[in-house]
Amino acid sequence: MRRADLADADCGIAQALGVLEDWWTFLIVRDVAGGTTRFDALQRELGVSRRALTERLGALVEHGVLERRPYSQHPPRYDYLLTRKGEALLPVLLALQDWGTRHVMGDGELTATAEAGSAEARRAHDLVGRRLPEVRLSGPDGLPVAPAAAGEWTVLYFFPGAYAPGAAGGYPPGWGEIPGARGCTVESTTYADRYADFRAAGAQVRGVSTQRPDQLADFVAYTRLPFPLLSDQDGRLAAGLLLPTFRAGGVARLKRLTLLVDAAAVVRAVQFPVTDPAGSVDEMLDLVHRSRPA
Repeated sequence: MRRADLADADCGIAQALGVLEDWWTFLIVRDVAGGTTRFDALQRELGVSRRALTERLGALVEHGVLERRPYSQHPPRYDYLLTRKGEALLPVLLALQDWGTRHVMGDGELTATAEAGSAEARRAHDLVGRRLPEVRLSGPDGLPVAPAAAGEWTVLYFFPGAYAPGAAGGYPPGWGEIPGARGCTVESTTYADRYADFRAAGAQVRGVSTQRPDQLADFVAYTRLPFPLLSDQDGRLAAGLLLPTFRAGGVARLKRLTLLVDAAAVVRAVQFPVTDPAGSVDEMLDLVHRSRPA
């Protein structure tokens, strides 16, 4: 099939490829999702020519994937931001990342963890120094919440899935056989047990999963957690930070990972892989003590 035929094809995949014409386009969407929204910064990150970047940004704006928002009048300069149509591409990016990590860089095994020296682990630890993208996640009541507490240091622990007993849509079949998947309840309850210590050290605690807000609310009520669990069910934060993911039960899941974020929403420390969910909590508390200014 010739590229000229794609726009008239009845296949949704072909029509999508008529918009997302090449790999540069996917990388532009990836970087914009991560907070790189200005032309010069995108060019530096991608190493693409100015002409090629101009053409692809123009096409994405024309197709409604990106919108231009001026930040300077003289000379005219713009931020390129994802539209609702563009945000709908984020699960596609996560699926591509998961497929590449598992089947291209990996051996095809389904796992909720990673080897300490793997490319996935290096990418996670490269988040140190990165500012969190300006996204909002759904709180237990469904209202939007910033991932990090405003003006405070925050421990963000990401987990695959935790469910209250008898809750609808619980663990998928074979969950216990997926390496690294188990341990979410003990991790959360250990953070609850240490919550006063984290607060005394000057840090908030928040958990993040791709589960629905109601599922997380049920789990918070069951375990009586003193901190919120936030839902990244649309993958905005996961795609923005390129967090490690896997798929189970037809749902994209976050691999167990913890970030220490400072009061300016900059990542100061990363725990990944997390092989001891309970022990990692005390390790993170020590990191808070060592990282925060006296």
